[in-house]
Amino acid sequence: MSPSNLSETEAASRLETTGDRLTCAVETTLDIIGGRWKVLILHELLRGVRRFNELHRALNGVTQKMLTQQLRELEEAGIVHREVYPQVPPKVEYSLTPLGRTLEPILDAMHEWGNHYHQSKLEQPEQT
Repeated sequence: MSPSNLSETEAASRLETTGDRLTCAVETTLDIIGGRWKVLILHELLRGVRRFNELHRALNGVTQKMLTQQLRELEEAGIVHREVYPQVPPKVEYSLTPLGRTLEPILDAMHEWGNHYHQSKLEQPEQT
């Protein structure tokens, strides 16, 4: 089948050549949600709209600078919506976009895998 005859879904699922590397949809996903804090930010936003300080308190150990950077990257990717209210003091709320909400099954699967992994580690006899 020639590339012009591929459906959009088939074309998206195939590997694309970029220079000397092969990239795939998994790598694209990791580029968007990869990193220490992004998945945790998304997890919080799946629970509802959050203000910056709510996210900062919920994500123990993240610096304000890092949280700001990660939120900006997610916003640029179209995953997070930033709503600024014109008031004093300024009020900013973060929420998931419809595209961001589509990550919920992925995060659920990661949660299940993590539970399974921890359970399997508990069931293995300790090796000395």
